Amino acid sequence: MKKLINDPKNVVDEAARGIEAAHGDLVDVFYDPIYIVRKGAPVQGKVALVSGGGSGHEPLHGGFVGFGMLDAAVPGPVFTSPTPDPIVAATKAVDGGAGVLHIVKNYTGDVLNFETAADLASADDIEVRSVIINDDVAVKDSLYTAGRRGVAGTVLVEKIAGASAERLDDLETVTRIAQKVNDQTRSMGVALTPCVVPHAGEPSFTLADDEIEIGIGIHGEPGRERIKLEPADAIVDRLLGPILEDLPFASGDKVLLFVNGMGGTPQIELYIVFRRAAEVLKEKGVEVTRSLVGNFVTSLEMQGASITVLKLDDELTELWDAPVQTAALRWGR
Repeated sequence: MKKLINDPKNVVDEAARGIEAAHGDLVDVFYDPIYIVRKGAPVQGKVALVSGGGSGHEPLHGGFVGFGMLDAAVPGPVFTSPTPDPIVAATKAVDGGAGVLHIVKNYTGDVLNFETAADLASADDIEVRSVIINDDVAVKDSLYTAGRRGVAGTVLVEKIAGASAERLDDLETVTRIAQKVNDQTRSMGVALTPCVVPHAGEPSFTLADDEIEIGIGIHGEPGRERIKLEPADAIVDRLLGPILEDLPFASGDKVLLFVNGMGGTPQIELYIVFRRAAEVLKEKGVEVTRSLVGNFVTSLEMQGASITVLKLDDELTELWDAPVQTAALRWGR
């Protein structure tokens, strides 16, 4: 294992201290328990957005804390859900009196711990709603989930719901919009290599040099099939086909196309993937009106990518375009 770390037990804490040092103008970081909040939180009269989950997916979620997106992020150990205590602490820290929305990826530990935290916060008279993200079309159930997994579509939910909250929509409206984004988003990924969890010190799974895993999860969970390496266009077609069939997407639709790197994939390869995905969508009469390309929901150093397609309308497009200022996503300010 070659990693730029010190003690594997201190990876999350030291990374959080790095976030604090680099982005102290945007966030405040608390350590006992550990959570990250937007600078100046709570914002009175504004619905607060809280998300989180296992670390190792950076910049998700701490990189998306700030104006127009999350009010708080709760990092757990690498690939392991945070316990309810820091989720409750973060929820209380950002409650501005208008309620709190928990944005939760559909992994069993995340769902259970956020549910417990919501119950505890409600006992302190904080109104909490939750939206469960389950955009992955690859598999219905996995080692980590009941139902579909929450993957890169989480970023789109956080951005668009964050814009709704920033314009001071009420909790019911922000929750409706978050759920709408999730309902209209589909994703699927591929792994070219495994990743190494720091405390494990060895690859989380094995792939031969000429193999790839279609439909991989962001923790290295198995996908739909393991096949021999193919050219990029053929891989994109394998990913995009199930995505377009699942919603389904149709000629005349306007969409946001999001190509996400899994952590170890060069940007040049992500643009090759985006090019082919855009071609296929155009052939089907689907218009790409918004785009995002880069490493936003990673799996440590895994080589691979995911494709996410969100069906847009005027409401969602306006909220996507709204200003945002976070460490990992910013425009319009």
